[in-house]
Amino acid sequence: MIKTIGVIGAGQMGNGIAHVAALAEYDIKLLDVDKARIDKALATIGANMDRQVRREVIAAADAKAALKRIHTGLDYKIFKDCDIVIECASEDEDLKREILQQLGPSLRDDALIASNTSSISITRLATVTDRPERFIGMHFMNPVPMMQLVELIRGLATSEETYEVARELAESLGKTVAMAEDFPAFIVNRVLLPMINEAVYTLYEGVGNVKAIDTALKLGANHPMGPLELADFIGLDTCLAVMQVLYEGLADSKYRPCPLLVKYVEAGWLGRKSGRGFYDYSGDEPVPTR
Repeated sequence: MIKTIGVIGAGQMGNGIAHVAALAEYDIKLLDVDKARIDKALATIGANMDRQVRREVIAAADAKAALKRIHTGLDYKIFKDCDIVIECASEDEDLKREILQQLGPSLRDDALIASNTSSISITRLATVTDRPERFIGMHFMNPVPMMQLVELIRGLATSEETYEVARELAESLGKTVAMAEDFPAFIVNRVLLPMINEAVYTLYEGVGNVKAIDTALKLGANHPMGPLELADFIGLDTCLAVMQVLYEGLADSKYRPCPLLVKYVEAGWLGRKSGRGFYDYSGDEPVPTR
């Protein structure tokens, strides 16, 4: 039975998972390499819970109690009593492998490990752990407090017991589970990211400008966000990383990342988090950059 959850990475996904799990009355151990990032994450969680209180989604007392359940640290030893640890590092396989290798010695023998990767092979990541049968993919959607889905991905060695515990955990957080096979990018990003990449190609080839493309998809396909606006929200570096996983993993030219997407990432124009992507976020309202 899961009582204490570890989260590696205090960024957008990590603080979102910590947020929903603390509200579900789990004890949280949140780790990052940088105390400033942890402080920022706690401020973000507090602000997001305050927003939920104002909207009467949660009670003020529940928010206060949830914040007290989140404990932070800079050392893997913080995870010694965790029942499961969820890795939420950037979508970089080398980084994730390094983290997973370092994590094992700090855990109880019966603890589970999950990766929040949105595209990387669970089977391959499991091989660097000391417990591949206790390793699983739990791909939460962003923003975690609002999105209802968790993709569960079994690696080749993942046990049935690990899958059932992860499924029960996801459902206890109020999420709906979709089971995906361990193929590049799983289900959501296998469908979503090629659409975003094609929108970037549409911009690159001059078929439409940023505003026209986003307006067309919002009104023509009833999407809540246009694909370029969504790319900025996800992070253009993450979009590119997923497309590279698809392109390299499936060896199909239809997954080739658009050169314009590559150029934006090389320029450091990563979307909302950097203040500029397909939109410029420096003013009161986002302004298209093309």
